[in-house]
Amino acid sequence: MKFNKELLKGTTDMIVLKLLSQQDMYGYEIMKKLKQKTDNIFELREGTLYPILHNLESKKLITSYCQPTESQRKKIYYKITDKGRKILQDKEVEWKNFSEGISKLMGGIAYEN
Repeated sequence: MKFNKELLKGTTDMIVLKLLSQQDMYGYEIMKKLKQKTDNIFELREGTLYPILHNLESKKLITSYCQPTESQRKKIYYKITDKGRKILQDKEVEWKNFSEGISKLMGGIAYEN
């Protein structure tokens, strides 16, 4: 199903924080996990994801660290911070309230965890 990408704009920080709250990941892994968990509904491209990661890191909501691979290349992994977990918690409450309001307005399905 196609949807207006503008709908995704205000939620990208929450999406990335949610994924990183489940495990540390490198950029490509985040993109892949998002597609997998949403049955290919949502997709972030490199040009969108990396500015989000850098912004979250500058706000100290995530940190990054290098991990060597078998080929001796280093991958940069991202990890959510305690501050990031608190912000995520706040955003989840905000999202729940927002989505419940929209569902009531539209007569749709209620929010589920």
